[in-house]
Amino acid sequence: MAQDIVSDISPKPGDRIDDLSTPRPIIDEDRMMANIARVQSYMDAHGLNFRPHIKTHKIPALASAQVAAGAKGINCQKITEAEVFAHAGFEDILITFNILGPEKRARLSDLNDRISGLKVVADSTVTVDGLSAHFATRKPLTVLVECDTGGGRCGVQSPEEAAALARHIAGRPGLTFGGLMTYPKPNSAAAIQAFLAETISLLKRDGIACPIVSSGGSPSLYEAHLVTAATEHRAGTYIYNDRSMVRAGHCSEDDCAMHILATVVSRPTPDRAVIDAGSKALTSDLLGFSDYGTVVGYPEAVITNLSEEHGGMDLSKCAGARPVIGEKIRIIPNHTCVVSNLFDRMVFHRDGIVTRIEDVAARGLVW
Repeated sequence: MAQDIVSDISPKPGDRIDDLSTPRPIIDEDRMMANIARVQSYMDAHGLNFRPHIKTHKIPALASAQVAAGAKGINCQKITEAEVFAHAGFEDILITFNILGPEKRARLSDLNDRISGLKVVADSTVTVDGLSAHFATRKPLTVLVECDTGGGRCGVQSPEEAAALARHIAGRPGLTFGGLMTYPKPNSAAAIQAFLAETISLLKRDGIACPIVSSGGSPSLYEAHLVTAATEHRAGTYIYNDRSMVRAGHCSEDDCAMHILATVVSRPTPDRAVIDAGSKALTSDLLGFSDYGTVVGYPEAVITNLSEEHGGMDLSKCAGARPVIGEKIRIIPNHTCVVSNLFDRMVFHRDGIVTRIEDVAARGLVW
């Protein structure tokens, strides 16, 4: 019964965006394709392989568009995401996460048997030895050393540690050393380059080839060419863009392909509005902002607070028109990647007319 109700209100190609029930994300096809082309052109111009991170969209059809534009393989964060994309026909998949535990290793070996280009990362002998014990009698698994070049997430802390772990991987049964990987701090290309170059020099001294040097991240997108040791760059957010990418200077608001369509449901006071998009639609991820998105057409409106289903807007600084009850507004979210994991389907449009609806195939797959 519930499925029938959802089907009754689901949009269809040809529908007008302005007629859709809210809240829901809408994706501008032309902006999205322009974003894909722009970043791929940048990577091509600098001779870098580009490996898009699918966590932004979690949709195989969009990854296919990225690969068709010239991307080399894809980046997933978890095994379950990679399984979805392997099922869709993708072979070259890098999973950038330490994989621990017998259940995950079993799923990983099944995936490794299915596709030809699976790669994972590790930053400790604990992770490496667990993988080796499982893969010793199976098809070998390619493992990259994750390096902390200043981002402060996972990763070995020095080139010496990176080289030592690479030697450990190369010497363990069932494993093949595949190279280096880092998720760096933005605006630190010189430090990243120094760390990677020194590690590669140590590996060369030991006679260990380093075929892949994978740097990445949307915040450092357009400084990728400054890390000359890297063979590839990873980024995800660029396909939709969001408020954080505008702040970083990587795009303008006109390049943001994802908007959250919401309806003003209440105007309790002249200076306050309430919309039907709360934390279940916009996310509570601030990403360093003090509010929850940019309201297109009302730049002075501030989304100050979210409950699960309601969003509170402060209109006190709006000098001109203010949104009225029943009006549909568009919001550029702080962080598109989290929004994708909140909805079963994404609605795509061109010039305000629905073109297609895509299932978010890897939604909720976070282990």
